[in-house]
Amino acid sequence: MDFSNCTEGIFSLGDGSEEVSIIPPSKILLTFTLSLLAVMTTAINSLVITAIIVTRKLHHPANYLICSLAVTDLLVAILVMPFSILYIQRESWQMGEAVCYMWLSVDITCCTCSILHLAAIALDRYRAITDAVEYSRKRTGLRAGITVGVVWFLSILISLPPLLWRNHGGEPEEDQCLITHHHIAFTLYSTLGAFYIPLLLILILYYKIYRAAQTLYLRRGASRGASRASRHSSMVNGTTLPSCPPDGGPDTLNLQEKSYSDPTTEGDRVRITVKSPHSESRRERECSLRRQRISGTRERRAASTLGLILGAFVVCWLPFFLKEVIVNTCGSCSTSMELADFLTWLGYLNSLINPLIYTIFNEDFKKAFQRLVRCRHRL
Repeated sequence: MDFSNCTEGIFSLGDGSEEVSIIPPSKILLTFTLSLLAVMTTAINSLVITAIIVTRKLHHPANYLICSLAVTDLLVAILVMPFSILYIQRESWQMGEAVCYMWLSVDITCCTCSILHLAAIALDRYRAITDAVEYSRKRTGLRAGITVGVVWFLSILISLPPLLWRNHGGEPEEDQCLITHHHIAFTLYSTLGAFYIPLLLILILYYKIYRAAQTLYLRRGASRGASRASRHSSMVNGTTLPSCPPDGGPDTLNLQEKSYSDPTTEGDRVRITVKSPHSESRRERECSLRRQRISGTRERRAASTLGLILGAFVVCWLPFFLKEVIVNTCGSCSTSMELADFLTWLGYLNSLINPLIYTIFNEDFKKAFQRLVRCRHRL
């Protein structure tokens, strides 16, 4: 996977009777970089799993899917990445056929399972935002466990045919551990099930989630406007009620609101009655503008979050699966080992990005991480 010549240099010692194999600096740097990625992936996914286990506030069915995703990505980090690093560093497979088969099995199954988890999380979020009341009753730990079981079952089902037919079309080289076949049916079956169908599902669901969130914000704005109109027409003791509740902080609370909240004299009430119409109009405009800004900020934040999720997923996995389709359906097409390794590790990188994207925007997760890092046991 190196971009320069990674072959081992052979240097002769003084008398020419002994040769020593020296690993070039470029390969040392590559091995160190990949090892660092594996360690970071292990640490971050372990932190997510620990936070969900020890933090009672995170014991929610939606987070069970995130925990299962973190477990899957952790398996990629500890069972797949180290063998890949050794394979790349040595430029040949030296651990036997049995270990090769187990490594390929775990690699394909776990990566497929990680992708299917993203589709399951998207479906869960879509149901939660479009059918909140009914789905809140169905969103149980048992249901989340069944979803995880289905995801793993589908992952194994998708991974088995390529593994069983990995040598279709010829015997593999003894020092290589690859899936080599040019059977179009198996290629389409594995790539459609492992990536293209989940990708289409994720795109549709997150588009609908974004549209549903926009509709929800508009409905809330209309509801608040109707509520403000109702409060504006109501009178208590001859005084118009404030049209905008003081929920925006101390800076939005003016003198008239303070006097009304705690009227200590009759003069305060008279003053409110006289000055309220002017202040009401001004405060209505201020509150309307503030809510528009908040709604716009939320929409931009939702759009950026969804864009980050989709962007990371597509950038990490689309090049690899495009290469798989092209190479395994075109008999004359091939890629270099360096390019194949790069695209594979680009996909592995998604296991590092997933726990960051799905937890960094959640305040409960951030607080749990801070407490774990500070070694606080009472969560």
